[in-house]
Amino acid sequence: MTKLRTHMLFTFAPARLCIIVLFCFAAVIAAPAQSVFFTTLVSFDGANGGDGYSSLIQATDGNFYGTTYAGGTMGNGTVFKVTAAGTLTTLHSFDGGDGAYPQAEVVQGSNGNFYGTTVGGGAEHGGVVFKITPTGTLTTLYNFCSQPNCTDGYNPRAGLVQGSDGNFYGTTFLGGADNNCPMWQGNGCGTVFKITPAGTLTTLYSFCAQPNCTDGSYPFAGLVQGSDGNFYGTAQYGGNLGCGSRGYGCGTVFKITPSGTLTTLHTFAGPDGAQPYAGLVQGRDGYLYGTTPGGANGYGTVFKISSVGTLTTLYKFCSQPNCTDGSYPETALVQANDGNFYGTTGGGGAYDWGTVFKITPTGALTTLYGFCSQPNCADGAQPFAGLVQGRDGNFYGTTTEGGTDGLGTVFRLGVVRSCVTCRP
Repeated sequence: MTKLRTHMLFTFAPARLCIIVLFCFAAVIAAPAQSVFFTTLVSFDGANGGDGYSSLIQATDGNFYGTTYAGGTMGNGTVFKVTAAGTLTTLHSFDGGDGAYPQAEVVQGSNGNFYGTTVGGGAEHGGVVFKITPTGTLTTLYNFCSQPNCTDGYNPRAGLVQGSDGNFYGTTFLGGADNNCPMWQGNGCGTVFKITPAGTLTTLYSFCAQPNCTDGSYPFAGLVQGSDGNFYGTAQYGGNLGCGSRGYGCGTVFKITPSGTLTTLHTFAGPDGAQPYAGLVQGRDGYLYGTTPGGANGYGTVFKISSVGTLTTLYKFCSQPNCTDGSYPETALVQANDGNFYGTTGGGGAYDWGTVFKITPTGALTTLYGFCSQPNCADGAQPFAGLVQGRDGNFYGTTTEGGTDGLGTVFRLGVVRSCVTCRP
């Protein structure tokens, strides 16, 4: 039976108190105090999954869906459903032949089914694209490395996005045309692909097609479709091969059209960020927002970038003593109802096991929660997945470690703003 643990940090403001979960919709006269409620919903135990690297999504039925990298019947990972109250149902345990080690979130297609990827497994052991129904019937749509020399790509570490044309778009970390990749030579530098809901795959772009990989290499993250119809993403390496201690480049931000024309928007130089693991999110102001685990302090950044490539570093992590503000953000941000962005760091915080943070579009950062604040990290540790804001206004996420069995957790975090003086 899953144990429910709640950690409560509550600050009462004097005078009249108007408490509304997440956002006080009344006009605030004085600055509001802020309180955080944290609840561990699920502790992974191996049988129900382990190592929650993926973000959650809230489906049309109101439940949350996600994947675990390990655990399940065969130890190859799972797809699961969890209610807002913490009741978890394992929908599928991967057996290797149908995929193994899903690292990314699933996406719900317009037909109601869910689509996702696995890093390994499948007929060619290069990972798969799969479809799964809300009741758990899984179909393998594509086996990567089905083409000679894996020119179709392999090892997809990111999830998919459904484009406005109804097709799904994604990336593979390896494979594609062999363009003299600086690291894993002969394995390709990764791809951008399109796949139809029926499973027909088209490779749109193979990285390192430009001299010295100025176009980037090894995309770890997925894509986001911008309001202009193009897709935007990050490459973990490439750009300037002289950047970084190993000389593989500090990564890029790129734009790619639905037909496969790629433009490098920004090349990271180190002080402005390095090796982005996470994808981008387009804010309501039109800018694209993202994170990198490197930067001037060496512990990560939050940045925004325009569609033409003007980049602004909004925050450098570990700016506070002992990195109490967090370190090593490796996940995408989510813009909440209040207009601010929310995310996680895999390290740092009061207990050095990661944080949940809020950052304004102008770069003011607030650390909301430090993991491992409970004995034996019962609340979870090292959240390498991003957050999703549920329709109830709370944030939901996963951790890779901690919990009752040390295999990670599913958690809920609520932010309460207490208005000192509220106008009805």
